[in-house]
Amino acid sequence: MAKKISAGNDTKRTVVRVLGYAAPYRKKIVAALIFAIFYVVLNLTAPVLVGYAIDNAVARGKVNFEEILGILLMVGITVICSSVFQWLMSLYTNCVAYFTIRDLRRDIYKKFNTLPLKYIDGHPHGDLLSRIVNDAESVGDGLLQGITQLFSGIVMILCTLGFMLFLNVFIALVVVVVTPLSIFVAAFITRLSQKYFRKQSMIQGKISSYIEEYIGGQSVVKSFGYEERSIEEFEKINEELRVCGQQSQFYSSLANPSTRFVNGLVTAAVTVTGSISAVYGLLSVGQISAFITYANQYTKPFNEVTGVTSQIQSALAGADRIFSLLDEPNQTPDPDNAVELKSCSGKVDIENVEFSYTPQKPLIRNFNLHVKPGQRIAIVGPTGCGKTTLINLLMRFYDIDSGSIMVDGKSIYSVTRSSLRKNYGMVLQENRLYNATIRENIAYGRPEASIEEIKEAAEKSYISGFIERLPDGYDTVISEEGTNLSQGQRQLICIARVMLCRPCMLILDEATSSIDTRTEVKIQKAFDNMMKGRTCFIVAHRLSTIKEADLILVMKDGNIIEQGTHDVLMKKKGFYRRLYDSQFSGGRNTKI
Repeated sequence: MAKKISAGNDTKRTVVRVLGYAAPYRKKIVAALIFAIFYVVLNLTAPVLVGYAIDNAVARGKVNFEEILGILLMVGITVICSSVFQWLMSLYTNCVAYFTIRDLRRDIYKKFNTLPLKYIDGHPHGDLLSRIVNDAESVGDGLLQGITQLFSGIVMILCTLGFMLFLNVFIALVVVVVTPLSIFVAAFITRLSQKYFRKQSMIQGKISSYIEEYIGGQSVVKSFGYEERSIEEFEKINEELRVCGQQSQFYSSLANPSTRFVNGLVTAAVTVTGSISAVYGLLSVGQISAFITYANQYTKPFNEVTGVTSQIQSALAGADRIFSLLDEPNQTPDPDNAVELKSCSGKVDIENVEFSYTPQKPLIRNFNLHVKPGQRIAIVGPTGCGKTTLINLLMRFYDIDSGSIMVDGKSIYSVTRSSLRKNYGMVLQENRLYNATIRENIAYGRPEASIEEIKEAAEKSYISGFIERLPDGYDTVISEEGTNLSQGQRQLICIARVMLCRPCMLILDEATSSIDTRTEVKIQKAFDNMMKGRTCFIVAHRLSTIKEADLILVMKDGNIIEQGTHDVLMKKKGFYRRLYDSQFSGGRNTKI
């Protein structure tokens, strides 16, 4: 019982929050309600007029054609006006639905920019995409259907009830007493199907995530011959979605015929009661005809609402997933007294830093490092030792558990994130380009940069010659993720992007891993010029690229186990020496 109440409260809370997004468009909602009233009133006037026409034609030889023609003309005008107001009602409800979903999608996208990176890394990207695309779309469909049926339905019920009470109070009460049965039936079936729609929405996110991962890794799938197994895996998820979809649709489809059966009982009760009343002269034949029409009109909103139960349930399930995302805590905000780090000399002090991705698995423990301005710090070690994690902590992509990290004597937690990151230039092993021109991709960090500055950065990155040979030059549009460029060309453009920003500190995480040896030498020279007077952190697996570093940190299991220059570490014949020898002797006679 407690679970049912909790689920009901959750549904009410979800509906209230969705309606909260529609609140700014209350003027359009009021206008739609007014148009709904006119539409319903005119629509309900037609049966009365038709009843009058019938009463003017029931007696043999006493058909009043002139009166009937006048009534039919009024019926025609009423129907036309009713259709116009129905169109206006639909127009305004559509606007409310579309504007509401636009605002909802806007908030989801903004949320992606405020969520901690830990949340983004910990959830399948396809599932997150599904929330902003599929779930928002289902909310839009359900909201559109719900508002339309709600407006016209409530007004239809109230106005029809008024007309029936005007014609005959007793028969109207018969209709009112029998109709709640359809409400109880619809409510029971709705509760039954709701859990299946939530599960269906969850599996849709799962299948979106799988497809996004499969398409993005197509080259890996083909190179390892994984096609058949990937199809089998997809079929499992797809079958799971089919079964869940059938269950949700089956239960929701019971609502409409069930309510129609109850409404059929209402029509039968009205017909029998009206006929008896006509026999005793309490109603005319035309009034019976109008009453039967009104009984159908009165029950029609219940049929329409149950007819769109599946859309509404799907919308609620989608809204639950969207709001669960929006309710996630944002990254820790900058303190109120945070200052802007406009420039820095590059002095970095790390003291007693502790960090772990999960409390059960500590990674970095009691980490200490003091970097002087302009020093080149190389970070090496086996995979998983914490090299990239250290970079993430320097950039505040993740927050430390304890200890302190300072830049120029200021804690990085006392300055704004944006200003801290502007002082770093970062080139990653995984390059990231966007569906825009080459010029826009290079100027990503400095949109205001002139074309001359962009060309200078491209020239220093040894990519200008390639760009200028393209038909559109710097205005060439890069496809999504730069798939129309080689991996090396994409990396060079990313390097040009950092060179354009001219930061006071650099982070190079395997920055030349995708560059051929000849180009790497040129890039290294460009980096040497750019790194003069700038603090630089270099993460490298290829130890030949870090021989000239001022300090080499050898990490293992989140700790610095050795540090010094290349020559000093080689003479120690420790872990670094074994790493170095393993690369240049093919691993013969080395133990790591």
